[in-house]
Parts: sequence; C-alpha cells; structure tokens
Amino acid sequence: MNKAQAPNALDGIRILDFTQMMLGPLCTQTLADFGADVIKVERPGKGEWMRGMPMIGEFVGGDSAAFHSFNRNKRSIAVDLKDEEGKALLFDLAKHCDVVVENFRSGVMDRLGLGYEDFKKVNSKIIYASGSGWGADSQLAKQGMPGQDLLVQAMSGVMMNTGRAGEPPTACGTPIADFAASQALAIGILSALIARDRQGIGQKVETNLYSATLNLMGQENFAVLNQGIALERSNAGVSSCWNDAPYGAYPSSDGWVAIAMCPLDKLGALIGDDRLGELDPWAQRDEAKKRIEACTSKKSTKELMAIFKEADVWAAPIRTSREAMDELLERDSSRLVEMEHPKAGKIYAIANPVSMSATPVRLRMVPPQVGEHTDEVIAELLGEGDADG
Repeated sequence: MNKAQAPNALDGIRILDFTQMMLGPLCTQTLADFGADVIKVERPGKGEWMRGMPMIGEFVGGDSAAFHSFNRNKRSIAVDLKDEEGKALLFDLAKHCDVVVENFRSGVMDRLGLGYEDFKKVNSKIIYASGSGWGADSQLAKQGMPGQDLLVQAMSGVMMNTGRAGEPPTACGTPIADFAASQALAIGILSALIARDRQGIGQKVETNLYSATLNLMGQENFAVLNQGIALERSNAGVSSCWNDAPYGAYPSSDGWVAIAMCPLDKLGALIGDDRLGELDPWAQRDEAKKRIEACTSKKSTKELMAIFKEADVWAAPIRTSREAMDELLERDSSRLVEMEHPKAGKIYAIANPVSMSATPVRLRMVPPQVGEHTDEVIAELLGEGDADG
C-alpha cells in the first residue's frame, strides 16, 4: 500500500476543539496526527490565547512558537462563545461531531452554556473531554488555585524532588504536567470512542494536570505511600530521590556526561578509582558521586564515551537543545515535520512519536490562521455558506 494513499487511523472521527495553551491543543493535535478532523474554535480576530504569547520574546510568522507546536492538522473557525447565534452554530456542528474537547478552568464551559449536558442534548452519543488543573470537584479547584504547569510541579513534589539538597527546588526543563495530562486525555478519548462503538454510549472524559503528574511519579509515590519513607534530594547531585549512585550528571574536562546505571566497582575500574566499589551505592551515594566527579573531570567527553561504550555502561553526553536539533536537521529528519507556512515560510516541528504500518501518521495541514476554515466547515457540515456566527 502506498503510504501517501493509505487511510488514517482516525478517519471519520470529527472533534470540536475548544482548547488553548498546551494540555488541550497537544491532546487534539495527537488525535489530528492520526487523522481526526479537528475543528479548532477560536475567538474572532484574536484567536486562541496562546497565539499571542511570544516564546523567548519572539513570534514565528505572527504567532507563538508554542501555538505552531501544538496545532498542526487542524482547521480553525472563529466563533464568539458568548454570542447566542454563535452557540447555536456550535450545537449544529456538534450534531456532526464525535468529540468535544475543552480545557478551560473548571466550570467555565458550564457557565457559558457549553458543558457536557448542553452538548448531550443535541448529540446523545457525544464524547465530552475536559482537562483542568486540579480536577473539577477537587478541594484545590474549589479553593480557586490556578491550574498551571509550574504550580502543579510545585504542589505535586516534582520540584522538591529535583536538584540538590540545600539548593532551591528545581522545575523540570519542560512542562511535564501539561504533557502528561495531554496524553492521558487523548487515551481517555480513544477509550471512550471504543466504548461508544461497542456499547453505544457517549460519556464525559476528564483528567487534570495534578492527577496526571502524580501518576507520572507513580513509582516514587508508591514508595512514599507504602514504605513509610520521605524522599530526600542528594547533596552531591545524584539526579533522583529514587535512584542510587551513579545516577546523575558528571563533569568532563570539556563538558558533561550522564551516567544512568553501573555497578560502582565496575565504574571505578573504568575511570581510575579502584576502591569506589567499597561504597554503598545508596547509603553513601553522595560520597560516591563526588569521587566519580573527581575522576570524570580529568577526561574529555569523547574519551569518557569511548570508555563507557566499550564497557557497555549506560551513559550519554549531555547536550543542549541546539545540539540535539542540529543533529535532527543534519541526519535524523524522520523525527521532524517540515511545513511550508503561509507567513513564516519553511518551519520545522517535532514529529508525532508513534509510527503505524498500515495507517501512517502524516502532515495534512499546517497550523491554521484564525478562522481560516470557518466558511469551509459550515458549508461542509451544514450545507450553508453563511459564517456570521
């Protein structure tokens, strides 16, 4: 089968997408990559809030890099959610949709008259998927706690578990709460679609940043819950409250290397500390970390990696994002999506990480302009040319 002519895995699935920021848009882009027809509902004129948020102080083709990252393979319609005619239009469109997705603060869509029960009245089998910060019925949500990635990392233990003891809590270098929740919501939607097709039911699907992040830390949290322990950061910088030495980052003479797992006696013999194996890798992990650092700092990254590769040690050079992306551009482009954007010209994005043999994932549309497909969607779904909603 010619991959260019192959069907998409989610052909025939249509999603009405009210999402913004990262949690929701990454979820719906994931489904769009697999072939779902995602109709993104945006504010007339301004579009989704994330469009106007510059990343590193800059825009790409007039929109934020973050917007481009999470909104390919979607069509955009512009509708005022507070306008009664606009809402009527959305309910008409929902009759032809399988899924509604939103990630506004808990209760916002209900107050707008666009909640699950509202859509269920026009489409009894609709799947209504919601992503929030803390969970709609949680005490944290009722207390008015803003649901945002950094705040969830702070509340969940992620930040206090990252970095060295005695130093400030450290956030992860990417919004892991948003990512975890986006994929959890996508899995929930796919499960609900199977349930609908097998059992003939629609339903509401919910997840939140906090629960998804707690789940991401499942092994650490299991230990806290069941082993009566408190996780503590290493003074020397072992890179996990959960792991023993040598797990962490080590200086070379010209950079850094990461060493994941290796018996201390084996590692000591390789780097020139024959007594390293006498240390307990958990109880004496800080001392072990410092002694390993003293040895690795005397050799270049290239020298260390040659030694570790020969001995089958789990290690890697620590690179910048620039170095990682340059490698993709030079010799690993299958991990990238190349797009010709009407305003930005040629742009690149990270490709969907899943490959499928019979229904390949592929680019169908670049991130849309605000309301670019309003007339097209209305004419296609409702047989009308009037897009005044």
